[in-house]
Amino acid sequence: MIVIPTKNFEKKLSKSPSSVKIKFKERIRIFMSEPHNILLNNHKLHGKYNEYRSINITGNYRLIFEEINTGTVRLIDINTHPELYG
Repeated sequence: MIVIPTKNFEKKLSKSPSSVKIKFKERIRIFMSEPHNILLNNHKLHGKYNEYRSINITGNYRLIFEEINTGTVRLIDINTHPELYG
């Protein structure tokens, strides 16, 4: 799988707590080999994010991504659930 981070995503990840950065690395490895692993809770979003999908990074942090084509995704945003959807 090819993963393309946006500038916004990179900025948000750099400002995230170190524990989230560590968990992100673990989850992105899982995602790249098995995108629909049950740990990730990969699901389609609705509303203003209706063209995107989300996976769980921690209990509160989510990663929003866009499927460009089969095998390629663009990382859009990472933040807490309330910050993204609230």
